[in-house]
Amino acid sequence: MHALDEIAPALPTLAGARRVVVKIGSALVVEEKTATPRAAWLASVAADVARLRARGTEVILVSSGAIALARRALGLTRKKLRLEEKQAAAAVGQIRLAGAWQEALSAHGLAAAQLLLTLEDSEDRRRYLNARATLGTLLDLGCVPVINENDTVATAEIRFGDNDRLAARVAEMTGADALVLLSDIDGLYTADPRRDPQAAHLPVVERIGDEIMAMGGEPPPGYSSGGMRTKLIAARIATGAGCAMAIALGKRDNPLHAIEDGARCTWFLPAPEGRTARKRWIAGSLAPLGSLTVDTGAARALARGSSLLPAGVRAVEGGFHRGDPVSVRDEAGREVARGLAAYDAEDARRIAGHRSEELEEILGWRGRDEIVHRDDLVLM
Repeated sequence: MHALDEIAPALPTLAGARRVVVKIGSALVVEEKTATPRAAWLASVAADVARLRARGTEVILVSSGAIALARRALGLTRKKLRLEEKQAAAAVGQIRLAGAWQEALSAHGLAAAQLLLTLEDSEDRRRYLNARATLGTLLDLGCVPVINENDTVATAEIRFGDNDRLAARVAEMTGADALVLLSDIDGLYTADPRRDPQAAHLPVVERIGDEIMAMGGEPPPGYSSGGMRTKLIAARIATGAGCAMAIALGKRDNPLHAIEDGARCTWFLPAPEGRTARKRWIAGSLAPLGSLTVDTGAARALARGSSLLPAGVRAVEGGFHRGDPVSVRDEAGREVARGLAAYDAEDARRIAGHRSEELEEILGWRGRDEIVHRDDLVLM
């Protein structure tokens, strides 16, 4: 079952979301005729973000538009550009893109933070931990992260629809409750409604099977490079991580507020097992490269859902690096958990048994308070 049936499943909402990722394409950010930011529209999105933030919802923006903002200024007006021209345009345009978001968000007292990521940053364990920690810290500090694909240093041709997938990876990485892809269309249809007047809108998709994937169409014209198929790939990633996803019309002002007011869109329901999939991966798919022996108090804290702090570690074995899987054992040698280490083995040995406030003096630099974060830890 993939569409609205006689008994409709409850739709996700932004109202109950703790953390939301919003992906915004170039065609929404950039006025095509003038190659300038759509300042009034950006201001309306910033107002939506401020409204969400005021009730405690954290917001991460994944915004395209850097290349589009620089093409005309650099005289790169032909439709197809060489890779190095795209990279040059990204270098110039990214400053303009960040400035446009900073101006829009600062009007509501919000601090914008720029991050340039690649898909590989979400797939390599060490880079994943770095990116997630940075995003978490920015959110804790009250910032609104604005993320874009790092096109300037791409080593292969800048790919079709990367920011749709990147947004889904960010949602997965940060444990977001909802991902919203703002588009030039108000959701998924059974066929391309621009070509088939009989195409039916799907308000909800419960499972993304082959039939749903076959509904992906060609990318739209203009600056935007993504199409429906890349959005469906993003939906697979996000829902597989336990995150709901919406495809919604972005051209209107205050598009997030419109979704909350019931504007037509397509919601993809999170997979019931999505939140535990990564935990199962840690528990069963990765061979531990070392072990941490913990005292009774730490073992009890882990059982209650806490992170593993250095103070509770009694011994460190193995030659693991940061981001590698480790086994957590009690003093009787029983494996109580597995997780991804936040420190290399050498540093873990130096800080074992010490309180978090002592770590900077021991290491000479300030690292994480946890030796294994609870999001990277599964009980055995």
